[in-house]
Amino acid sequence: MLEPGNNDELPPIPGKRYFTIGEVSELCAVKPHVLRYWEQEFPQLKPVKRRGNRRYYQRQDVLIIRQIRSLLYDDGFTIGGARQRLTGDQAKEDVSQSQQIIKQLRIELEQVLKILRR
Repeated sequence: MLEPGNNDELPPIPGKRYFTIGEVSELCAVKPHVLRYWEQEFPQLKPVKRRGNRRYYQRQDVLIIRQIRSLLYDDGFTIGGARQRLTGDQAKEDVSQSQQIIKQLRIELEQVLKILRR
């Protein structure tokens, strides 16, 4: 799971519904070919594929990618170890991801409310 200290080095996730592989690459500091490889290795990672087999990632996918990145690069897990960790901790991660999404939505809604009050 991403530690609060690791979140500071990655840019915040914008309030969009879908992200291209290039955008996710920048948001997670991982090259696109690595993202495509991780899709094969981690069953939790399933971007929507549309016209021309283009990938569109959702916010949940970006959070999972950041988590995978943290496990592999920061914590020193192997691909297999990270896969097991994600599978074993899925319930805890779902709660944490939900909390992150709720926090982000709340911030965005407060910004919209400020704009509407002007």
